[in-house]
Amino acid sequence: MAKKIPMRMCVSCRERFAKKDLIRVVATPDGQTVIDPTGRMAGRGAYVCHDPECMKKALDRKQFDKGLKTKVDLETIRPELEKLSETQENSGAGAETGDVGKNKKSEDAK
Repeated sequence: MAKKIPMRMCVSCRERFAKKDLIRVVATPDGQTVIDPTGRMAGRGAYVCHDPECMKKALDRKQFDKGLKTKVDLETIRPELEKLSETQENSGAGAETGDVGKNKKSEDAK
């Protein structure tokens, strides 16, 4: 039997991807909002895909406030998300990452 791949939904585009293919933003128990590169930090998490447009929409529409069920200081996470977005654009991995998650979803459905 194949190992089950954890799937999560992007707060912006609402598409499902493999958890490892998304960026996790966490509301920690002490009230901070941080980017979680490991995907294992304690606290409530919300996920966004690596697409720069999704990141921009999530920030503009306050999707992280809804996903984390708390008020998020956008000035805290905006620079980090923009940095991640630029890194993805420079490496060219942004589009492929989304495709991998979608393929995993369709494979699980079979």
